Amino acid sequence: MKQRTHTKKRGGLLWAGLLTALLLAGCANNGPAATGSEGGGTNQPEGEGKLKVVTTYSIVYDIVKQVGGDHVEVISLAPVGSNPHEFDPRPADVTNTADADAVFYNGMNLEAGNSWFEKLLETAGKDSDDAPVYLISEGVEVKYLTEAGNEGESDPHAWLDLRNGIRYAENAQAALSELDPDNSADYAANTERYVAELQQLHDKAVETFREIPENQRFLVTSEGAFKYFSDAYGIEAGYIWEINSESQGTPSQVQRIVDQIKSREVKGLFVETSVDPRSMESVSRDSGVPIVGEVYTDSLGKPGEAGDTYVGMMRHNIETIVEGLK
Repeated sequence: MKQRTHTKKRGGLLWAGLLTALLLAGCANNGPAATGSEGGGTNQPEGEGKLKVVTTYSIVYDIVKQVGGDHVEVISLAPVGSNPHEFDPRPADVTNTADADAVFYNGMNLEAGNSWFEKLLETAGKDSDDAPVYLISEGVEVKYLTEAGNEGESDPHAWLDLRNGIRYAENAQAALSELDPDNSADYAANTERYVAELQQLHDKAVETFREIPENQRFLVTSEGAFKYFSDAYGIEAGYIWEINSESQGTPSQVQRIVDQIKSREVKGLFVETSVDPRSMESVSRDSGVPIVGEVYTDSLGKPGEAGDTYVGMMRHNIETIVEGLK
């Protein structure tokens, strides 16, 4: 995968100055380290001789970890359960990003809230032409937002189609092999095994959703994150708001989806693990339709949960949605 850099620098001077000060303070604090998103994704990873990789959120964290295996130490900036659309980096995040051998981000409008990612890159010195910053969604066929105010912007939730998850893994392999050619054979072997697992799950999902009567294939969630998923698996997707932002769950949004639920005779609603459930609870009250399951969208589950890996979260989503729609 070709190296990519993030070069936009809109209105970041004050933010960058603040983070520079925080970085200096953070460098003086050498507390205990934790590896990976389980520790919140903000502490310096350990591991002599390993590539130190920073990812913007937990799903990319897991994909890169599966491909990199024993040769990489990976952390996630946005902790498990948080919203990567609107993330507020902390001093340790700046330190980790500055020290990283590589940074992987989703792009496609995911890390755009308050331009936090591009400002972080600038502050951490990862905005030069040779900075090892990789767009893991390179080559994905982008779907676009349609609601007023967001028309034409990329929908970032490509990973909810397992075929795009395969592309993410292949892009991670190309990037890690470029950085660490001595271990390229291991990265290739890890990717081959991982891709086979993802493809098998995708094929099973296609087959399983075909068994649901077509008039029951209407999935209602809080955020409209399931465009890629719905196209991949032959269902329709309804939502309260189209993409997570500072303005979501408005009365007009709630009323619109309630009307759709009643007209489509929907039997069950779903709520995401990484959003406030109160808007969907309001939809449930107003429509008289129960919430029948939790699904993962912008974050993995906590360690020990069914969705604590990318494969696990997708398997959980498929099984939960199939059962709920039936």
